[in-house]
Amino acid sequence: MPVRSLRSSILKWPDRRTVDQSARRWAEALRQRHPEVLRVGYFGSYARGDWGVGSDLDLVVLVKASDLPLHRRSTVFPSENLPVPAEVLVYTAKEWQSREEPSFLKTIEKEVVWILEDAQP
Repeated sequence: MPVRSLRSSILKWPDRRTVDQSARRWAEALRQRHPEVLRVGYFGSYARGDWGVGSDLDLVVLVKASDLPLHRRSTVFPSENLPVPAEVLVYTAKEWQSREEPSFLKTIEKEVVWILEDAQP
């Protein structure tokens, strides 16, 4: 999370490199704990390069399959240890391929920076 410099009221927000490296370590840890993870990437402001103070990290995790509804899947992949707030979206390989939410998933697909790839969904 952002930190305050000593004797200063100025917040220092982590830069893209720091966030990217932390996200890659997070993704590798996911792979070790969850063999169903196929790919992990980030999209949005950090992927586009227009992040700033207060930007969150938008993550997408592709899994082989899941019994949980879409809105509950992110609870399996906690992200509190990342240096900035994060939103985790989890899709199954089948959902990703079928593009049930075409415009949103197309936007993600155009912007995504894949940081962990195992098998193509």
